Amino acid sequence: MDLAINEMKKIGFLSFGHWSEHPSYQARTASDTLLQSIDLAVAAEQIGLDGAYFRVHHFARQLASPFPLLSAIGTKTSKIEIGTGVIDMRYENPLYMVEDAGAADLISGGRLQLGISRGSPEQVIEGWRHFGFAPKDGENDTDMGRQKALEFLERLKGEGFAQPNPNPMFPNPPGLLRLEPYSEGLRERIWWGAASNATAVWAAENGMYLQSSTLKFDENGKPFHIQQAEQIRLYKEAWRKAGHDREPRVSVSRSIFALMNDQDRYYFGQQGKGADSFGYIEPTQRAVFGRGYAAEPDQLIRELAADEAIQEADTVLLTIPNTLGVDYNIHVLSAILEHVAPGLGWR
Repeated sequence: MDLAINEMKKIGFLSFGHWSEHPSYQARTASDTLLQSIDLAVAAEQIGLDGAYFRVHHFARQLASPFPLLSAIGTKTSKIEIGTGVIDMRYENPLYMVEDAGAADLISGGRLQLGISRGSPEQVIEGWRHFGFAPKDGENDTDMGRQKALEFLERLKGEGFAQPNPNPMFPNPPGLLRLEPYSEGLRERIWWGAASNATAVWAAENGMYLQSSTLKFDENGKPFHIQQAEQIRLYKEAWRKAGHDREPRVSVSRSIFALMNDQDRYYFGQQGKGADSFGYIEPTQRAVFGRGYAAEPDQLIRELAADEAIQEADTVLLTIPNTLGVDYNIHVLSAILEHVAPGLGWR
């Protein structure tokens, strides 16, 4: 079956990097998850996937500090985009992050695609305070996260801002000093994870690409993919009005499984029978959670063709069950590339 209604898309995976001592898991330790993440990115590049993206959570048995992992993947691969979805800026020192990100980007040859955001509810209460950060008087943690993001963006420009020591240990170039190592072009490869229409517009105004996940704040009661498509259109219009000299990029995350064998049906056969749901990710904020997709390839193509937000995006990030191991996840990703993507015109 070939609907060919969508434009070519970049396809990546998004891993939360879970590990647990569960007997059915292939990733039982932090070491397992980190090393398997590298192997998965290498194998994903070999089968033709476009991106390897990783979630960042603190105080959890999941991936946390992304830059060592991104750097390691950068040394083992040559083409695949390497990114995050997303780094919680409330926990970050923006200047140190500029150095880490610059180093990882140079190691990878300029392939980083960093997703950042204010962040989602975390495992502990106000975890960023344990990292030594607190909002200023009159601000909240959302304000703090956005301000850190703006400082991060500013320093990524590579412009000098620090007064040099008149008696330095090593000779300085003339003028104010910038952070090093500087990676040219990284400023143009920063994405913002937006859960609302307003933050998507804010991201566009500040020249960041848009990451939209499998949930967003419920702003009108419509189905998830409709609300997400509306968010993306508002983002694109704001980008146009801002007058940026490059094309915007938009990614959406989806749980998509092609049921190719009995093992797939055992793991995910029930997931495709679900629907959107509404609930509260924060005490006062109602959210809409998008459905997952799991079906035989022809049925999957029909269902995905009706997803308006996917049609609006240029990049699709496939959430993966990383605990099931590298081989099974490559099977999952290969099934999408070979049996689903061509029928949608993504390949």
